[in-house]
Amino acid sequence: MKKYAFGVDLGGTTVKMGLFETQGNLLETWEIPTNTTENGRHILPDIADAVEKKLEEKGISHLDIEGIGMGVPGPVGADGTVFKCVNLGWGVFNVEEELGQLTGFKVKAGNDANVAALGEMWQGGGKGFKSLVMVTLGTGVGGGVIVNEKILTGINGAAGEIGHMPMRDDETDTCGCGKKGCLEQYASATGIVRITKRYLDEHTDAETDLKGDFSAKDIFDAAKEGDKVALAMVDEVGLMLGKAMACIACVVDPEAFVIGGGMAKAGEILLNAIKKYYTQYAFHASRDVEFKPAQLSNNAGIYGGVRLVLE
Repeated sequence: MKKYAFGVDLGGTTVKMGLFETQGNLLETWEIPTNTTENGRHILPDIADAVEKKLEEKGISHLDIEGIGMGVPGPVGADGTVFKCVNLGWGVFNVEEELGQLTGFKVKAGNDANVAALGEMWQGGGKGFKSLVMVTLGTGVGGGVIVNEKILTGINGAAGEIGHMPMRDDETDTCGCGKKGCLEQYASATGIVRITKRYLDEHTDAETDLKGDFSAKDIFDAAKEGDKVALAMVDEVGLMLGKAMACIACVVDPEAFVIGGGMAKAGEILLNAIKKYYTQYAFHASRDVEFKPAQLSNNAGIYGGVRLVLE
């Protein structure tokens, strides 16, 4: 194995990049803007140019590079084919082949959430496990599934889209995906705010410190102080996530769930609510799963990219 590799986490606004030693040591990170003009045709040339400049800056030979691994914000097939990335302007094409031609390096790509899960398995909260599910709780709900140290992609690269598991049939609001009643509508940072505001609109006499505009963090902070409305909303999120994870475990049977994203910073109050309902709904053979906090934060994607190359 060669000495160095690059990890790339491609986002709609910025491209996060990392230079690694292939043993897993992160040497340096930097970012470049994501140029989405002209249907994103400049994105891969910009990445190739950034890699070349970093090699020149560090005096590293092309012969010492194992390859480039990349997380992409959309479905990616096992062969590196991207099945449309709307926020980048991309259609259907093989991103591994194109970036490989631009750089001369081996390139591996996957969905960004799946790649982040791989990074957490390799050097983060999932270290020591071979099969896990990462659940990312932020503006939306993302997921990544690792089975026997390999990303589970699915035929269309859509495996791990747990945020769009259908949870309720009586939902009237529409999810960003176009459906109604998705997990993301209840268990994301925006989701818990939405269901709390809905509850307060329906219970105008409720005693709570949650007034006007408030954030997910405000709800969790209020719950920690004993606010009954906030506690009920955290319990509702725990129900949704615990039930969803129990369903996932029936299919995947993971060793661990790794919980990340901004909302995961709420800590034990959220984890305990999830565990409570997971234990209630899980199949008995999958009940003894471990719940671990993610550790790599925003670097999970670049770590996972490198791990993808090392496969």
